[in-house]
Amino acid sequence: MTSNERVIDVTDLRRVYGDGKRGSFEAVRGVSFSVGRGELFALLGTNGAGKTSTVELLEGLAAPAGGQVRVFGHDPHTERDRVRPRIGVMLQEGGFPAELNVAETVRLWAGCTSGARPVGEALDMVGLAHRRKVRVKQLSGGEKRRLDLALALLGRPEVLFLDEPTTGLDAEGRRETWELVRTLRTDGTTVLLTTHYLEEAEALADRLAILHEGRIAAEGRVDEVVASQPSHIAFELPDGYHVGDLPPLGRLGVSGHELTGRLVRLRTDDLQRAATGLLVWARDTGVELRRLDVRGASLEEAFLRIARGAKDGTAEQGTQKNEQAKEVAA
Repeated sequence: MTSNERVIDVTDLRRVYGDGKRGSFEAVRGVSFSVGRGELFALLGTNGAGKTSTVELLEGLAAPAGGQVRVFGHDPHTERDRVRPRIGVMLQEGGFPAELNVAETVRLWAGCTSGARPVGEALDMVGLAHRRKVRVKQLSGGEKRRLDLALALLGRPEVLFLDEPTTGLDAEGRRETWELVRTLRTDGTTVLLTTHYLEEAEALADRLAILHEGRIAAEGRVDEVVASQPSHIAFELPDGYHVGDLPPLGRLGVSGHELTGRLVRLRTDDLQRAATGLLVWARDTGVELRRLDVRGASLEEAFLRIARGAKDGTAEQGTQKNEQAKEVAA
């Protein structure tokens, strides 16, 4: 990605709640990334990791305590008039006049939006056309999220910020929202997404970053982040056998193992080699590997390892390993 293709640039971004003295809290601690035009970039993280705090700075809702944000080359906070007309924002929670109906709510927002879509078009996009006469207070939680999205899309944004867009949606609604987001991206819209749903990030993101305690613990394409994690093989030791009776684990490409009762869990960066060696040993030995479970590396594994590993340094190691993976992929 070259610099003239970037529409979002974040450098050493910091956000502090409080007066900066004793008792203040640093929610974002030196975050840096960029997003290219037409790209979907996902921010993942545990509760309190700094996702929403970061996105609010990108949207211009607050000034950073340090570092720099540029959207279309402009500061979204101090040059809001240069940025706001070109972006759409779907907050984690929206606030609507409860007594207005759905169509009235969209019409109200459209009156404050330059070049707004027709009300009917906006409602059709999010599947709310049949609810246009229903009062907002009577909508379900998922329907309110759809209304949030309709308002974010009113101005035909070049950059769309989606903060937990499918929270409260059922499975069908989530998939429909995914398809809409894919269509928008195909049409050239740049999307920055925060989500708790790892499946959502895997399905939609071109690249992603995993935040932990205000810092980026891993970043890259989904396959790059997944490649930073080991695969696993689990099975129950046959009666009368011990771990020492297995083939030399190093020869199988196994980097580590855990033993819980009779259940063995192997970690490996070469799943085919390890699984093949283990199954050939079982065949030649004439034993059955009960409860056999072979799993490739996954985004969930990467996420959980980062979430669990910050205290013992695993998250930092994972970041270093991810950088190595990106160099290999390049």
